[in-house]
Amino acid sequence: MVNPELPTAVDDSPEWGSRNLDLDAYLARIGYDGPRDNSSETLRRLHRAHMSTVCFENIDIALGRKVSVDLESIERKVVRAGRGGYCYESNLLFAAALDRFGFPVLRLLSRIREGDRKRRFRSHTCLLVRADGEVWLADPGYGYAGLIEPIPWREGAVTTVADWTWRLVVDEGHWVLQVLRTGDWFDLYAFRPERQFAVDYQAAHYISSTRPGSPFVGQLVVQRGTEKARYLLRNNVLVTEYPDGREDREELSPADVVSVLRDVFELPLTEEDEQLLLRFLARF
Repeated sequence: MVNPELPTAVDDSPEWGSRNLDLDAYLARIGYDGPRDNSSETLRRLHRAHMSTVCFENIDIALGRKVSVDLESIERKVVRAGRGGYCYESNLLFAAALDRFGFPVLRLLSRIREGDRKRRFRSHTCLLVRADGEVWLADPGYGYAGLIEPIPWREGAVTTVADWTWRLVVDEGHWVLQVLRTGDWFDLYAFRPERQFAVDYQAAHYISSTRPGSPFVGQLVVQRGTEKARYLLRNNVLVTEYPDGREDREELSPADVVSVLRDVFELPLTEEDEQLLLRFLARF
């Protein structure tokens, strides 16, 4: 089912703004100082560095602030201010950096499953990237259970990093990324290799960040995955998942949430951020 023609060329069209990215500042932000080539090893190292330093977070959306997904706005927030972002922000930034490295990238939209087959609208962004003659699924912006390193875009491909394992399968014409959890495969999301454009992300982002009932509107969601643990904060509840299947669940005070954001998720918060978060969290 793999189309060997996708992707084939670097997409540096003006709509993505990749040429304007301050690449040195971005690489300093993620702590990458390796080769600047378009090899699969460089892709792996970039993916790991980005995933390890740019956490998934929707603080601005939860607080009712306007969030933009043009590259200039993303760079100002994630690179300059040291914040994280949700998938559109994180993966579009990563894609722009890959453009600058010379990787052919296909930007996609996928349907979140999170363990069930309920049909949801396409609300998550992921990437197909060509390196060393092979196509890889890259996605450092998914969050707590997301890929630490890219996985080959092949049916049945399996990749293991530390004690976490992922697999790609095909289900009714969709590619599905799964994660191994307590001995069973758990669907994360499903996608088709259909090229998306900046306007598609603007529309999906608008719905995700403003629609009542969106999982990102009216609640705080912050996620981070590491080799040793996965962290999922939803409002005042922190869930920590371990490779052996254990889970810790802790209800936090508003002040403790702010501390966790700084210490566990390594997010720099301004005084205004802290005060608004304390007020927001007081309702839970």
